Amino acid sequence: MANLLFLCTGNAARSVMATVMLRSLCPEHHIRGAGTFSISGLPMSQRTRVALASFNLSDPNHRSHQLDDDDCEWADLIIIFEKEHRDYIERHHPDSMAIVGSLPRLARELDNSDQSLSLRIAKLDLDKSAFDPWEEITDPAGGDQEIFDLCAKEISALLNQLALRF
Repeated sequence: MANLLFLCTGNAARSVMATVMLRSLCPEHHIRGAGTFSISGLPMSQRTRVALASFNLSDPNHRSHQLDDDDCEWADLIIIFEKEHRDYIERHHPDSMAIVGSLPRLARELDNSDQSLSLRIAKLDLDKSAFDPWEEITDPAGGDQEIFDLCAKEISALLNQLALRF
């Protein structure tokens, strides 16, 4: 059982989608989300809610949460969506850099051996790897419903790959 934390900017779209989706794929893990620039206590955006509904998923109890020290101590793995999230962790929670990886990188590179998750994460040397442009999942904020739906589809496809590695 792993503690997995999705980190986006406002904890209203990408991290919410990923949290809800991975909970449905891997109910044995503890999964939650947070933001780097979040106003705590807000519900997810309506467009996020609609995008999740297209997968027959929901989380009516979601409330946004600003990343804090307790989150970083709790997490076995912090999964991010853009370089700014990595930069935020490096500035505010540098001791966590070894467990910070993008969803695309983890879906592609985390091995699915019988080793413990912590050993498999350590082998990736996440704290030493640069964030490459192919790793970014664009924030749908400000976009119309179609942009949110496309983001949800991208996240879902990557999570289906990642779930096979846990």
